[in-house]
Amino acid sequence: MNMTHPLPISERSVVSGRDGGETTAPTPRQPALEPAPPAGKLLFGGNEGDAALRDPWWALRAVTPDTRVHRRTGAPLPLVDYHRDHPAARAFDLLRTQMVRTLEQNGWNRVAIAAPTSGCGSTFTAVNLALSMGRVPGSRTVLMDLDQRAPGVSGALGMGGSHDVGAFLSGVVTVQRHMVRIGETLALGLNTRINRNASEQMHDMVSGLVLEEMQDMLDPDVVIYDLPAMLEYDDLAAFLPQVDGVLLVADGTRTSAGQIAECERLLSEQTRLLGVILNRGRAGAI
Repeated sequence: MNMTHPLPISERSVVSGRDGGETTAPTPRQPALEPAPPAGKLLFGGNEGDAALRDPWWALRAVTPDTRVHRRTGAPLPLVDYHRDHPAARAFDLLRTQMVRTLEQNGWNRVAIAAPTSGCGSTFTAVNLALSMGRVPGSRTVLMDLDQRAPGVSGALGMGGSHDVGAFLSGVVTVQRHMVRIGETLALGLNTRINRNASEQMHDMVSGLVLEEMQDMLDPDVVIYDLPAMLEYDDLAAFLPQVDGVLLVADGTRTSAGQIAECERLLSEQTRLLGVILNRGRAGAI
C-alpha cells in the first residue's frame, strides 16, 4: 500500500483485536481534582508582577471522568487507562511513541483522526491515543471532538453536561469556558450537539483562528482532532488546512481495501497520511 509519510512502524497497527469481551485491569490512580502546577507556573490571579508566570493551561476547569462503566468486563468502549492488561493498551502506547517521534522529526503537532465510514472506531482510537499520551509526565495533549455528526468523546469518557463545540469554533464561547482538563497533561474540547452545517463551519476562517488562538494559549505538544467519516461527509476535507497529518482508522470487519485506497487518494492531494490503524483486526480481514 502506498502511503504518504507513514509512521516508522508498519503501515497498519492493530489497536483493538477484540472479538468479544474485554479483560479487567486494576483500577489506576485517579488524577487529583486540582493538581498543583509545576514550579514556575501559576494559576490566573496574583500580583501584576506574576503576569509572566501565568499559564492558561492551569486555569482550565479540572474534571474527573466517570470511569465506572469502563472498569467492568465487556465495557462497550474499553479505555486503555482502565484495562492496562488489554492488548490494545500496548498497541496504543506503541502508536503513541511512533507518532510522537514522527511529529517531532517534522515539526508537526496537529493530527486528525478519521475513518472511511461511520462505526470504524475513530473516536475509540482518538480517546485512547489521547489517554496514552496523557500518561507522559510533563506533556500536554489536547483532544478536540470535532465530530458534530455523531459526537462521542464526552460519552466515551463518562463526562456529563452539555457541550457545544460549534459555539466555541464560532468564537461565541471562550477557551476558558469551553475547554476542561483531566489531570495535569490532558485537555479536552467536548461536544454533545449535532450540527448539520458542520462542514460549512469548518470552511469558515473564524474556526481556524479560534483553534490557532487555543494552541497559542495552551501551548500543547500535540492536538488530536476527532472528525466524522471522510467518505460520508466533507468535514475533514474542509478542515485539512488546520492539520499536519491524518491517521486513518479502518475496521477489520467492515472496511474494504477499496475504501482505504479512496481515502488515501483524497488525502494525497491535500495532506499527509500518517498511517492506517486497523481496529477489530482479524487475520485476513482485509
